[in-house]
Amino acid sequence: MFRLITGIPGPSGFGSASTAEQVTQGIDASKLTAIITGGASGIGLETARVLALRNARVIIGARNMEAANEAKQLILQDNEKAKIHIMKLDLASLKSIKSFAQNFIALNLPLNILINNAGIMFCPYGLSEDGFEIQFATNHLGHFYLTNLLLEKIKKTAKSTGIEGRIVNLSSVAHIHTYNRGIKFENINDKRSYCDKRAYGQSKLANILHASELSRRLQAEGASVTVNSVHPGLIMTNLFKYSGVFMKILKFFTCILWKNVPQGAATTCYAALHPSMEGVTGKYLADCNEFKPSTYARDEILAERLWDFSNKIINAAQN
Repeated sequence: MFRLITGIPGPSGFGSASTAEQVTQGIDASKLTAIITGGASGIGLETARVLALRNARVIIGARNMEAANEAKQLILQDNEKAKIHIMKLDLASLKSIKSFAQNFIALNLPLNILINNAGIMFCPYGLSEDGFEIQFATNHLGHFYLTNLLLEKIKKTAKSTGIEGRIVNLSSVAHIHTYNRGIKFENINDKRSYCDKRAYGQSKLANILHASELSRRLQAEGASVTVNSVHPGLIMTNLFKYSGVFMKILKFFTCILWKNVPQGAATTCYAALHPSMEGVTGKYLADCNEFKPSTYARDEILAERLWDFSNKIINAAQN
């Protein structure tokens, strides 16, 4: 907490006050291709901008293509040499996710980095196109399915180039505020027990569990791909559109804990590009340093159960 408030660097040399540009200073990413979901606004846009600034080829997956094109133009205004592409992606639709993955693979590009950044927060109860509770569907299931569809491409790229692949899941400290037993496997879509804050926490817990289980599986097969999850910090972005008044009140009383967008994108960029993260996998990072997540987030049995559950309901929805 002291480091968070003061911005004093942790063991990595960076801290809560570090920006995405600072943590990637001097890094040449010209040989890398990255996909960023939700890169049209907020910390996703800043992540895309900084990766492009470090010469990576960046593909922004976005639901709103008009906003994505505006984001692309903003990046190009800042860096006319930026290699930015935009592609349609709706994480609440398995059909859209499959189409995105197929369209990307058809481009015959390498894939070194996948940043599962997009998300929704504290929204009213609703179901996705495929019939899943909307926060769980968008924040977890969509990224779980997308990662599965692109995993072979990431592994093949790592093998052919000799450059380690990296997958980064955007989680949140909110993962500690979830339902009893962590994940509501038996009634994931139950409207009566729905709580917007706990549903968000559940989805963010799922992001950590997904990263941990995928990391374990990739290590077991000897793949040169790391998977980590990150807490970007408290940042006022359009994620708070469903609870603006509540969050403004919260920010008033916790103002010293909040970050700006360049600081919020720092841990993602650190996990995706920094040399010191080579070979580091299955970790949870905050302020560019490793932190211990909740007990549920460290539960390997829960992670394996979520993996099987996610595959089962995705497969059932497509049959």
